[in-house]
Amino acid sequence: MNRSFIIGLVVSTVLCFSTFATEPSRSFRAGAFAVDITPPKLPVVVNGSFLPRIIDKVNDPLHARCLVLDDGIERIALIVIDTCVLPSSIADETKRLIEMDTNIRRDRIMMSATHCHSAPALVPTLGTPADEDYAAWLPQKLVEGVAAAVKNLAPAKVGWAVGNDPNNVYCRRFLMKEGTALTNPFGGKSNDRAMMNPGHANPNKIARTGPVDTAVSVLSFVSPNGKPIALFANYSTHYAGVPGEVLSGDYFAVFAERIRDKIAEKIGAENVPDSFVGIMSNGTSGDANCVDFLNPQRTFDYKSVGEDTAQAAMDVWQNIQYFDWVPLGMVEKRIIVNNRVPTSEEIQAAKAHLAALPGGKLQTVHDVYAQNTVWMENWSATSEIPLQAIRIGELGITALPGEIYGITGLEIKARSPFVPTFNIGLANGNFGYIIPEEQHRLGGYNSWRARSSCLEVNAEAIVRQTAIDLLKELRLAKK
Repeated sequence: MNRSFIIGLVVSTVLCFSTFATEPSRSFRAGAFAVDITPPKLPVVVNGSFLPRIIDKVNDPLHARCLVLDDGIERIALIVIDTCVLPSSIADETKRLIEMDTNIRRDRIMMSATHCHSAPALVPTLGTPADEDYAAWLPQKLVEGVAAAVKNLAPAKVGWAVGNDPNNVYCRRFLMKEGTALTNPFGGKSNDRAMMNPGHANPNKIARTGPVDTAVSVLSFVSPNGKPIALFANYSTHYAGVPGEVLSGDYFAVFAERIRDKIAEKIGAENVPDSFVGIMSNGTSGDANCVDFLNPQRTFDYKSVGEDTAQAAMDVWQNIQYFDWVPLGMVEKRIIVNNRVPTSEEIQAAKAHLAALPGGKLQTVHDVYAQNTVWMENWSATSEIPLQAIRIGELGITALPGEIYGITGLEIKARSPFVPTFNIGLANGNFGYIIPEEQHRLGGYNSWRARSSCLEVNAEAIVRQTAIDLLKELRLAKK
């Protein structure tokens, strides 16, 4: 036999075995952990209203629910935090710290807010300042949560399904008879035709301004012998609200408790490990809440919404098909979008308004928007918007950094190359309401220029198309 042929054969064989030896194993693992992020010091400043609230009571603990996934090639982390909004400054810094502590790449980390209106303020919103002490304390707790989830990584099977709960999500924006919608002189709008939460008895409402997404999307992880590890869900209603001036995780926290209870009732409590974590993320709820303004007023609360969504998840969880291994993928893109900024004339008018306030104290919605107008005097002309898409087998997920309308989420789902797909709102940053251009033309609260709504009128189209493109990129990626 030719000597050069023998040498070539040996080299090829060595290279072949070397390739197999270094190829990552086809193993799927999942780990979860819920870290308590209830503030250690009370009282705290709480946002979610036009004016600040100072709260010193805890109704139920706040948590950051962390999920880490590993397919032998990629490792990603999904973190859902009981907070109203998450600023990109805290998200980016926390991701840097998590990368240093766990070696999970920062562009493989998704962080989102539940949008509960009963948690300490991480960033100034409308007339509420940030609770600076809590904002400084939180990142390290999130690092601890992800590190604990990494420690809990174990072999897992994964499956998904889509349930439905049409009873707790309704469009809260209405087209109004001309001249009857509220207009804010410091919001950059005039002659508004849309109004949020018009009331049940308001005779001036004509029709809802858009559709809603009623899906309860479910992503489930179990051990090889079927014991549940975590359940990650997504629903597109704003929040339910908790009575009294208390801290609470709202219906998102109730869901986490009730889905555990329901699974335990089905398979036996002894088969549900203490380490199991239920997670509910907020979807595209920017124009949706639990109130049906077209029909007689119904009774609901945060407990009933948590119960209903948990039951909708349980109804499909029972029939999920599980896979021993699926590919993971995650891509991130940061885009530059223009901001709407006030004119010099608007700024001077707002300053004059504030100067005339007795004691300088904000009391009305107009006062708050005058203050926001002044705050935006040196506002950047552009914003850098982070967008992510995630693949878990044939399931697609987008992470969108703001309050997104139902119609946007439904279009992303319809055009996604993954079936099913769901959208996580309020993710990786807070860029306020990101609403379709036609909705801007109708005006209303969601469009009034402030730190909570500052992107250019065509930003939604850019964000939506970028999210779809990222999903397509994942679809085409080799794995």
